[in-house]
Amino acid sequence: MLLTFDTATPLVTVALHDGDEVVRELVSELPMRHGEQLAPLVDTALREQGLVRQDLTAIGVGVGPGPFTGLRVGLVTARTLAYALEIPVYGVCTLDVLAVEAADSGAVAGPFAVATDARRKEVYLATYDADGVRLDGPVVDRPAELAAGLAAGLPVVGEGAVLYPEAFPDAVGPTRPSAGWLARVIAEERAELRDPEPLYLRRPDAVAPGTPKKVS
Repeated sequence: MLLTFDTATPLVTVALHDGDEVVRELVSELPMRHGEQLAPLVDTALREQGLVRQDLTAIGVGVGPGPFTGLRVGLVTARTLAYALEIPVYGVCTLDVLAVEAADSGAVAGPFAVATDARRKEVYLATYDADGVRLDGPVVDRPAELAAGLAAGLPVVGEGAVLYPEAFPDAVGPTRPSAGWLARVIAEERAELRDPEPLYLRRPDAVAPGTPKKVS
């Protein structure tokens, strides 16, 4: 049984995949409470399927890009569970999951981009072919700057397109990643499987202070 979850956006999403299909998927009700909600959602999904953690055979986790705090919760949980249960853990770029869902669901019929909210009035963006295979990115910048580099009329998937319609007027498809689609991506090897390390595109807000200046 494959357990997957993503904490790269304000909401936590958790899913179970039995090797053939997704058998359970849950999404948190409250945003920005990753640490409080991830473990209970995992336990609920397992309990509802009559499973325990020892029934898990692998773990998949979204590696972002996304805010530092949310990503850390998901990745630490994934690594800890995998270590304790002695099972493999796979990381997948969160934008790749949205891309595969958009391609397979018919939301796009040709090349497209995925844009997610990076806060600070910026977005994370990557481009994909019609099958959801990444061509370039991800990068982070202001929406107008990134939109200027896209072909006119290129469809854009993800919450970034919804938040900034003036930059991305051709918004389509899913807005936030689904752990169910993350499970499908891993089971079918539809995207690069990475080490469970955070995909940060910029430094966190909190940084260690530098060496104090000498007082003359």
